[in-house]
Amino acid sequence: MKIGITGSISSGKSTATRFISKGIYPCFSADKVIKKFYKNKSFLNILVRKFKLKDKKNIKNSIKKLITRNKKNIKILEKIIHPLVRKKMLIFSKTKHRKKHLIFEIPLLVESKLFRYFDFIIFIGSEQRIRRKRYINSGGNVKLFEFLNKRQIKPKLKEKYCDYLVQNNKTIGSLKKKLDKIMKLYE
Repeated sequence: MKIGITGSISSGKSTATRFISKGIYPCFSADKVIKKFYKNKSFLNILVRKFKLKDKKNIKNSIKKLITRNKKNIKILEKIIHPLVRKKMLIFSKTKHRKKHLIFEIPLLVESKLFRYFDFIIFIGSEQRIRRKRYINSGGNVKLFEFLNKRQIKPKLKEKYCDYLVQNNKTIGSLKKKLDKIMKLYE
């Protein structure tokens, strides 16, 4: 069974994924895959060429600055990254297909129209002020949060494509209880 986890930026998708996997079920994290890309020389060279970067040491920071300055740059970046992430997702599915549950944490699952790949999708929702605080507490800045938050489809629209809505505005224990209730239906 393929389970999709999505939600807005800093809503608690990674925490939800950990709870659902219970350390037993394989997890695919689009964000972790992208982090690995930024450690890959050939990927970095593509970015340097495509964005004509001079500073080859802090490529990720240079890209963040470029995308906040000009919205066209994020579309260019997405055209590079999304096909690579999708390829890794399909490889993950093929290599782990014998497991009872596969969990996919994909922030832009709805925006990328990936809903048909999953048996069910859980949307992790959270109030914007809470998400902003979480993002800043994890080392992000307000300007980038606001930019990325505006890039995502509004939560109400995303929810329509999801089978379950889990609000994550309270404690981690509360989130875990809500997710356990859903997963009991599929155990």
